[in-house]
Amino acid sequence: MAKKWAAPSAFLAAAAIIVTLMWLYGGAGETSDKPASTTVDATQGVTDEQTQDEVTPSDNDKMIAKSEGELMQWPADKSQLDVVAPYYDVQSSSETRAAALIQTYDNKFIPNMGIDLGKNDVAFDVKAALSGVVTVAEKNPINGNVVQIKHANGLVTVYNSLSNVQVKVGQDVKQGDVIAKAGRDELEKDLGVHLHFEVRKDGKPMNPQALIEAAASTEAQ
Repeated sequence: MAKKWAAPSAFLAAAAIIVTLMWLYGGAGETSDKPASTTVDATQGVTDEQTQDEVTPSDNDKMIAKSEGELMQWPADKSQLDVVAPYYDVQSSSETRAAALIQTYDNKFIPNMGIDLGKNDVAFDVKAALSGVVTVAEKNPINGNVVQIKHANGLVTVYNSLSNVQVKVGQDVKQGDVIAKAGRDELEKDLGVHLHFEVRKDGKPMNPQALIEAAASTEAQ
C-alpha cells in the first residue's frame, strides 16, 4: 500500500510547489493600476492611502512663479470673479480645508489641487497665465474641456471646465491670450459655470493663488 500511494503523493507535492511558485512570481508580483484613494477628512487632513506629501504645499509655493521673465497672472479678470473653491492646504484652518474639498460621484472627498474661479454662473474669458506651448486640448468626461500649457522652468498650467476652446496642441500662446471660455464639468457641477485652474512645477501641485499674489506683490515693488 505504501508503494501504491508513493507516486500520487509525490505528484501532489510537486503540483503544490509549482502552484506556489506561480503565485509568488505571478500574482504576488503584480501591481494594480488603480489609483490610491484620495479620501480626506476636512478636519484631520489626509486619510486612507494618500500621503501627506501629496497635498502639503511644496516649498516652491513660496517662490515667485516666473517663466522667461514673465510673472504669473490671473487666468481671468479676477476683479469680476470670486474664488469659489480654494487650494487644499493642510496648514490652513479646518474651515478653509473643508471648503477646499471636492465631493466625487461616489461620495468621497478629494483635495482641490487648484483653485476655482466663477461668479453668478456667468461665462467669462479664460486667458493664458503665462506664455507657453499647448500640450493638451481635449474633452474629458469628468473634468470637461481641458487645456494644459507648458512653460519654462518646469511650470505647467492646467485649465479645466472650459467651453469654446480656441487653441490646439502644439500652438504657441502668449500671456493674456484668450484660450477658451469658462464652462461646466461633471466633477464640480455644483459650482456651475467656472474655471478650475492648476499650477504644477516638475509635476507637483502648487498653490496658484499664493503664486499669483506673490507675483503681483513683487511687480508692485
